[in-house]
Order: sequence, then C-alpha cells, then structure tokens
Amino acid sequence: MTIRNRLTWLFLGLVAFILLAAMSVVYILQADYTHEEFHQRLRDRAEVTGYVFLEQDELRADAFRAFQHRYLRTLTGEVLQIYNSKLEPRFIEEDQRIKIPENILTRILVEKEVYFDLGPRQAVGLFYNDNQGEYIIVAAAINHSGAARLKYLATILFSIFVLSLVVIYVAGRVFAGRALAPIAAVNDQVDRITAQDLHLRVNEQLSNEQDELTRLAHTFNRMLERLEDGFETQRTFVSNASHELRTPLTATIGEIQVLLTRERTIASYQEGLASVLHELQQLKSLINNLLELTQASTGSATGDNIRLDELLWEAREAVAPDQRRRLKITLNELPEDPSYLEIHGNRQLLGRAITNLLDNALKYSGPDKPVLINFSHRDGHNYLRVEDHGIGIGEKELPQIFQPFFRADNARGVTGHGVGLPLARRILELHGGTLRITSQLGQGTVAEVIF
Repeated sequence: MTIRNRLTWLFLGLVAFILLAAMSVVYILQADYTHEEFHQRLRDRAEVTGYVFLEQDELRADAFRAFQHRYLRTLTGEVLQIYNSKLEPRFIEEDQRIKIPENILTRILVEKEVYFDLGPRQAVGLFYNDNQGEYIIVAAAINHSGAARLKYLATILFSIFVLSLVVIYVAGRVFAGRALAPIAAVNDQVDRITAQDLHLRVNEQLSNEQDELTRLAHTFNRMLERLEDGFETQRTFVSNASHELRTPLTATIGEIQVLLTRERTIASYQEGLASVLHELQQLKSLINNLLELTQASTGSATGDNIRLDELLWEAREAVAPDQRRRLKITLNELPEDPSYLEIHGNRQLLGRAITNLLDNALKYSGPDKPVLINFSHRDGHNYLRVEDHGIGIGEKELPQIFQPFFRADNARGVTGHGVGLPLARRILELHGGTLRITSQLGQGTVAEVIF
C-alpha cells in the first residue's frame, strides 16, 4: 500500500472514530433527556390525577375520563391507577392491560416516589397523603413521540456520518496527494540521476518553508556530492594507477627486448639487468604503497599504546643512513607524565605515515639542506612539525596534493608516485590526527600533525 493510501485511511479512520464517538455522546444525551422529560410528564399526570380525585372529594370516574379527554392530551397506552394503603384499587377501575406487582407498590409506600418500567411503558408511582388516608398514584404510558424523535435523530446522525466519511475520504486523498507531491518530485529527480549524471542535484526549493522536505532534498544533494567526489577520486585513481603501473612494466619489457635482440657482453647484460631490477623495485614500491593505501582506507586504529616521541626516533632510523644526518629533531615542552604522549593504534601504519613525511621533506629539498623536526605537547595536544627548505608547492596545486598519484609540475623530475602524502594523511586521520600542509613555491614546505 502506498504512503498516500495509508495516510488517507489512517486519517479517515481517526476522524471516523472521533466523529462516531461525538455522535454517540449526542445520541445518548438526547435519549437520556427524552427519558427524563417523559418521566416528568408522567409525574405531572399523576399529580393532576391525585388533585382531581382526592382533593376534589372523590370525583366520579366517568367525570374524570371526560375531563381527561377534554383538557388533557392523552398519552400512548396511558394507564392511571390509584391504590389505598392496603394496595387495593380506588376511584378508578383497575386497568386490565397491566398489573402492577405488589413489590413495586410496597416500594412506593416506602420511597414515596419510584420510576420503573412496565413492559414498553415508562411508569411513575407517587405516594399521596390525603385527609381521607394514604394513597398510591401510578401513571404509565408509552413514549411514542420520544422514540420517534430518537429514531429521527439516529437517522440524521447516520446520514451525516456516512456523508462525512465520503467527504473526509476525498479530502484526505487530495490532502495526502498534495502533501506527498514534493516527495514524489524528489523521487522522480533522484531516479533520473545515474553514475554518469552525478553532477545533477535535487531541487531544494520544492517547499516554501525550511521543513523536512527541504532537509531531505539537502541531504540527497550532500550524498550526491560525496558520491560524485568518490566516483571522481576513483576514476582519477584508476587512471593514474594504470599509468604508474604501466610505466615500469613498459620500461622493463623494453629493456629485456633490447637485451634479447643480439648477444651482448656480460657487462652489458649486468647493466641491463640492473636497469630491470631498478624498474621492478619501483613497481614493488608502488604496489606496496597501493596496498597500504587500501589498508589505511579500510583498516582500523587497533593495536598497541604508542609513544609518539619514541615512534619519531624509529621513523628517523627507517630513513636511509646517508640522509639521517639532515634530520634535525627538537623536543619541546614535553609533559611530566609520559602517558600524555601515548595514543592507541597500529604502530606499523603510523610509523609509515611519519616516515613518508620525513622522506618527502628530504626528497624535495636540496641534498645539503637540513629538515627541521619539532615535537611538542601543548594544551592536551601533541604537535609534530616537519619543515624543509626545498622546491615548495604552488598555490594552485596545493589543494590537490592529497589526491593519490597527483604530482606538482615542479616535482616530476623527482622519483616518486604521488602516493606517500595521501597515504600519510589517511593513516593519521585513522589515528585521530590532523595533517596540515603549508608551502611557498621555491621556499619550502611545512607539514604539521596534531594529535
């Protein structure tokens, strides 16, 4: 069942229940009022009967009947009876249509006024004290006019109820349709967006107010932005990875083909194999970087407690021995409690991230220029700053440096694949760290990590 139909039937059921309850209360109150009104009429009838017979010195029965037909409106199935204290009929002959039980007459003597039913008739019994003695007056009749009014009221209420349900159903369908129209529009727009049309967006002006529909459209658009970025990154990654993998393979195949064209000296073979080995080592390094990039994207920061200052020295030892002397490490503002320098994570991955930052700083600066490394603890945060005085990064290229395989124009002459910096950033973020890069072209680059 569609949402529109569910809303319509839910709305119809709720209103029908409320309407039925309200109409039932109206009918019950009217029925109670009709019943009480007829009781009052019967009581008045009984009092008139007592006054005519008992106060007017025993008016003859035939005279009372004439008075009744002339001045009183006869009730349907009316019965009037007068009994003495011995429960014997007096003044008016006993009506053969009903027989009043003695227990009811006894109750009237005790309670003085009793309302009861005699078959289809409503009845009232009054105790009447006269100078001639004590009497019981009973008046009973069928409330034909009251029943007719209640039947008419029930017919009107039922007709209104049925007509109201029809009107409410139609109104509910229209209301639900108009309320869900923006959702249907969002659904149609999203349905038209494919992998090739991720640049399209959902119209956020479907509603005039900042309501849930506007938020839904905005959420869809943010999801589409993330998907578009993901697809674009994936396309760039696949394109660049294919190119980077093809380059060493092409060079290796070409070198081997050259070696196989004719017989060569042992020195020529050794030189060719050394070139092939270099290309295969580059290919191995690239594949390792890709595997580590995948691991950093899908892994978790689980493992041991890591002392960051110790890890920094371990990363220094991982650098080539001839380059270590260029690394100038300074430790500032360390806390008295060494536990403040600890984080929980994957030691191998985190060490690789810091090593990549050090390698980049060494690789893109002159062979004799030092790389300044500063580690400190301030305000509950650990700071690692790696500063070089190398070729730097252009302002336009700086926002793209975290894209895998991206390399600035001035860095293409340096051996590398453009994977180290994106890999370092993902590993650091996995461990709750933040990597920020600032650079000036021709003056150097600063990488700052905050844990």
